[in-house]
Amino acid sequence: MIPFQVFEQISDKCNEGLVLGKACSNDGAIMELRWCNKAFSNITGYSMQEIMGQRGTILIGPDMQQDKHLLIIEKLMNWEQFSVKLLNNRKNGELHWQKMSWVPLSDPVTGDRWWICSIMELEPQAEFLPKRQPTTSTCSQAETEFKNREKIQRLERENNRLQEIALSVAKESREDPLTGLSNRRHFQVELRSWIAELRASGQGFAAFYIDLDRFKSVNDTLGHHAGDKLLVCVADMLLGMTDETDLIARIGGDEFVVLRRLTESALNISELADNIVKKMQLPFTFEGKSASSSASVGVAIASSTMERPERIIADADKALYHAKAQGRGRWSYFTEEMHTAAIEEKRLSSDLLMACGQRQFEPYYQPIVEAVTGRLMGVEALVRWQHPTKGLIQPAEFLNVATSIGALRKIDEIVFGKLCATWLHFESLGIDTPRIAVNVSGERLADSNFIHQVRSSGIDLRKITFEILESVYLERMNDTVRWALDELTDLGVTIAIDDFGTGHASIQALIQIKPSVLKIDRQFVQPMTSDPTLKELVSSIVGIGKSLDMKIIAEGIESEDHVRIAKDMGCDYLQGFHFGEPMPVEDLFDQFICGEGKLSSKKKTKAKENRRERTILANRSWIETSGSI
Repeated sequence: MIPFQVFEQISDKCNEGLVLGKACSNDGAIMELRWCNKAFSNITGYSMQEIMGQRGTILIGPDMQQDKHLLIIEKLMNWEQFSVKLLNNRKNGELHWQKMSWVPLSDPVTGDRWWICSIMELEPQAEFLPKRQPTTSTCSQAETEFKNREKIQRLERENNRLQEIALSVAKESREDPLTGLSNRRHFQVELRSWIAELRASGQGFAAFYIDLDRFKSVNDTLGHHAGDKLLVCVADMLLGMTDETDLIARIGGDEFVVLRRLTESALNISELADNIVKKMQLPFTFEGKSASSSASVGVAIASSTMERPERIIADADKALYHAKAQGRGRWSYFTEEMHTAAIEEKRLSSDLLMACGQRQFEPYYQPIVEAVTGRLMGVEALVRWQHPTKGLIQPAEFLNVATSIGALRKIDEIVFGKLCATWLHFESLGIDTPRIAVNVSGERLADSNFIHQVRSSGIDLRKITFEILESVYLERMNDTVRWALDELTDLGVTIAIDDFGTGHASIQALIQIKPSVLKIDRQFVQPMTSDPTLKELVSSIVGIGKSLDMKIIAEGIESEDHVRIAKDMGCDYLQGFHFGEPMPVEDLFDQFICGEGKLSSKKKTKAKENRRERTILANRSWIETSGSI
């Protein structure tokens, strides 16, 4: 470390003027001066007390050339180290030549950014030395006019250069640098202008919200240069199919908006939406490689009858969301029903967050039986929402919204905690509990606390099967998810792939994950009694699972025919309404107490009911108030 006394000598004896400023982290041209040495005060006339806390602009004299001033600002904004020779003012206004050098610094501990500026005095530059006034005898009128013209031309060139800089800055503030279309900021300004025109003259307009469906796939497979090329191609395509009076903007990574004024015919709107969808379905080629990236489009109208035309972009976005939900590669027109649905979704989101806080989610249990014997092998825990006013809500009504607001992990945690408490209570009563299957989302698997919660659950983990949801993401697993699956396997937990056959999970995913159980989706199992093609497909899936040494569960078993066919195919276990619908814990308790190892019939004896009632009443409060693991 340099001794303070040595540092003071550097400050006092250095002939170069030094000044230190703390810079704004977002803009290097904004700084607050904090220190200077004696040489700086001698050169500029400013003392330490005068510059402390002042903006860096105090270093810029009133007579500094504008081009030099602009150059300094540009370099500072870009955090560049640079030097510049210029004519500047001292504090008293006196002009003098100086060399100004700037060096950016940073504090590795706090992350603060600083500038150190050094100023050296220079000898007067010859080109700017005062000219001796010529006498009448030595300077003709022609020479004077020539010099005046030269001065005027020089000033005109400088003025033109400054105008070009101003135009360039204005252009950059309006245009997207990649595509040349309007950027988000300029679009918002123009949108306000269109709305003002609508209110003044009644001139309505349509908004087209365009989103590329497979843009991430292009970036992942061909690289970001290909993604940029695709965006430029889309911009050119939109320019080619629109009019000069239309406004086209790129407002996000792969999001575009077009504004078009209404005419007497609605075809002017629908044809543009059709053309965008059709042209985006054509293959895209980059460096000899072909890829596809369709587009979805949402269309909304701003008319003079609207109370709030400002919501047109939000309306077009809702229509876009609807188009994507319908299968993508299409366009959809905004309706008031979508607005109502959006309000309902917002209300549902709020209720879901409250439900998570109040732990309103309950596990319901559906039996899984052995195909050959028909004996109970296990149960699958399925989530239900016990809403305080609406009653029992099925997962299809809230899981998509829960996923969109990031609540799925919390719901998984609540359900797992409650079923663990129930299983532990059953075991404390001496009941031999069966295997239990639990759905687990990719979000939950990526949770760093998940493995700890499983370990501390207290139940026999060899009886737990985790069914992997969101299998669409499995082929792009990150290290956290991969580690979680390996840890679960080491703990004795069984891993199953759910809904196989829907196109989400591939053979490659099966090999990577190495699950012990493969569940065939009900949409293939249910129709196979009447559809030979689906029967062959299910048989092929069973063969794939068996070749990888997996146990096979057929979902959607609803009849004796289903049982017979699935058993003949080699399925190990069966699940469906034929054996029982998802049931609350009380009914599950009844099955274990009175079922004698097999599923009891729907007709219960009076003794069975009495026994169930006594047992449940004695233990209901314990089960309902048990916390999470």
